[in-house]
Amino acid sequence: MAAEPVVYGASERPPRGDYARARPDYTCTQDWNAYTAQDHDTYRRLYERQSAQLPGLACDAFIAALPRLGARERIPRLDDISEHLHRATGWELVSVPGLIPEVPFFTLLAHRKFPVTDWIRTPEEFDYIVEPDIFHDLFGHVPLLFDPVFADYVQRYGEGGLKAERLGACEMLSRLYWYTIEFGLIRQPEGLRAYGAGILSSAGELRYAVQSPEPQRLPLRLERTMRTRYKIDSFQQTYFVIDSFEQLFAMTDPDFGPMYERLRKQPELAANARDPDDGDNATDAESYPGFRCMLER
Repeated sequence: MAAEPVVYGASERPPRGDYARARPDYTCTQDWNAYTAQDHDTYRRLYERQSAQLPGLACDAFIAALPRLGARERIPRLDDISEHLHRATGWELVSVPGLIPEVPFFTLLAHRKFPVTDWIRTPEEFDYIVEPDIFHDLFGHVPLLFDPVFADYVQRYGEGGLKAERLGACEMLSRLYWYTIEFGLIRQPEGLRAYGAGILSSAGELRYAVQSPEPQRLPLRLERTMRTRYKIDSFQQTYFVIDSFEQLFAMTDPDFGPMYERLRKQPELAANARDPDDGDNATDAESYPGFRCMLER
């Protein structure tokens, strides 16, 4: 076996995916001909269900770029998308058998290579899947890689991840990934919208994250975000909001080394914690333009 399977968190379930096909960097060849008619139909149904929910909930940049994934009737060939993606932002897609370790993951991102899991969920897992599959990775993550600023942010995250690994700060930085790339919200003139892949590819969390009065929504602050634990088995209890991708990119420009040292001296925060430093910055969905009209639809 060229690469060892990866398990994150406490789990006795073996990792999904055929790691025997993986190279030492965890990439593998997408065996497109191995997908069955059922696999393609599952992708089509997932795409149709999720794309129908996007208006009024997903950010404009995501909606504009989604057609660049190609035909929705079947699982795309990664090489076909990479050809267009590389011309747009210099990124390419690489196939991986499933979850991969932090250092190979950071290394791929730093070299503008986005790892896409090559298997798809079964029909029995249509509504919920534990690990990311090709639908989550393609539909949720790839469209925004066509946005030059967001694409640069993801590369910068990979570079920062390699440094965080050397400094023993991967857990802190992983929370920034979770609350931005996976579960980030953005404020647009017409209201709150989602840009995080975990929200955009979820049938239930997309509407919840943008419209529900239950979770708290806070302006993104790096140290607050990297102190906050997150949920992996339920909808998020806290979301962090940005004003633009340019703002997000600018926030990651400073050297994180001194920040990690400060964070080590501060307590972690629960996923639903209200911190005194939040002050009046804590916001509900009602405070964003367009919230009430969305609820009335």
